[in-house]
Amino acid sequence: MPDSQAYLQRIKTLSDRLVALQRPIRILDAIKWPASVQDTFLARDGAALPNIGRDYYEHMPLPFDRHNLSEAFAQLEIDIIRQLGAQDALGNIMRNTAGQYRQVLAMLGCRGSAEFGHYSRLLYGSPSNTIAGDNKTLLELGQDLCQIFSWPAAEHLTPPGGRSYSAEFAVDYLATRMDEYFGANKVRVELSDDIVSDAAAGGDCIKINSRATFTLQDLNVLEVHEGWVHIGTTLNGRAQPWATWLSVGSPRITAIQEGMAVLMETLTFSSFPRRAQKVSDRVVAVDMAESGADFVEVFRYFRDRGDSPQDSYKVTQRVFRGAPVTGGAAFTKDISYVKGFVENVGFIRSAIAAGMPEMIPMLYLGKVTLEDIPVLYEHFCEGHIYGPQHLPPMFKNLNGLYVWFGFSSSIAGLDNVRVRKHFARLLNTPQSLS
Repeated sequence: MPDSQAYLQRIKTLSDRLVALQRPIRILDAIKWPASVQDTFLARDGAALPNIGRDYYEHMPLPFDRHNLSEAFAQLEIDIIRQLGAQDALGNIMRNTAGQYRQVLAMLGCRGSAEFGHYSRLLYGSPSNTIAGDNKTLLELGQDLCQIFSWPAAEHLTPPGGRSYSAEFAVDYLATRMDEYFGANKVRVELSDDIVSDAAAGGDCIKINSRATFTLQDLNVLEVHEGWVHIGTTLNGRAQPWATWLSVGSPRITAIQEGMAVLMETLTFSSFPRRAQKVSDRVVAVDMAESGADFVEVFRYFRDRGDSPQDSYKVTQRVFRGAPVTGGAAFTKDISYVKGFVENVGFIRSAIAAGMPEMIPMLYLGKVTLEDIPVLYEHFCEGHIYGPQHLPPMFKNLNGLYVWFGFSSSIAGLDNVRVRKHFARLLNTPQSLS
């Protein structure tokens, strides 16, 4: 219908503006630390705070005028209301996204100060927040997971030997796997001297830290985490004819993205106890920083627990990016992995219980939140939103996923303490050979 086409064109025009406005904003680039900071810190045995403060960030200017950009986002919000109406559901998603980008710009203007942590909590949340629909805090859940993944059994499951695969090997390996999943030359994998983490995904590219080394398990995690989820949802969003903003995401989509990535690691059996513990450790590290621990204190907590100095530095550095190294504030993004995992599992279980499994693939439409999915599904049914082109196999055929979550939901209702005690007695009792 003409009216429908006119509406969709307005959606596309406003959506394209949103995509263009957010393009220069790269949060992690704006708060990254050079690799030399790690070298200096570890050379001093972690005895002195890194020399990162307000001065450091002031000498690393943002590649845009944040005040002008914030005004442009505010004008976009006004135009969305004028052109779509205050009650339009797709318009509200775009307005929420634009509003979050204004908060991001405010946060980046406070790099190195405690105010940075205030905006980070608004955008990503805090370990003191509770899980959706439950009274348990993210910190309590993170502590429980840290304990589970440090049980003695984890040591038996860790393969012997260190990281023996080079960054160059990782590039070749992952490039082959990306071609197999997405099709030839759809995704680039390249070396980078400009990232602190071992790997990072952006757009249609996976960057591999040229200084990093890997195990084969690490590379399998990167394949599904960075490739299937982060790049897959980006490409699905780019394929949208009108809702083009689904190819990009403000912090509101971080939990579902990181949570889906961790869930995919789990469903493909790519993850391993040490990897899962690292994800859980991040919640603890954020809480320590927010509670006043400085960089050295958080680093020593993990090192004294038995982690390597390099791993202890990495988890600590992640939560102090942008925040004062003296403590009292944190970059809280790293709570998203645990938060998103739990809430995504809850959503999938609920969709199955409600008899609406067709909602589950909507997780892969693009950069979405769980709250967006009912609206997007309605517009999908109307032909305004295209279904995801790139879907992991277990989301293409939901039979196995349905059974997996069905059994896990049933088991979750058991008295796990009594069950463990029963089998503990069995395992501790020598069995007769006769």
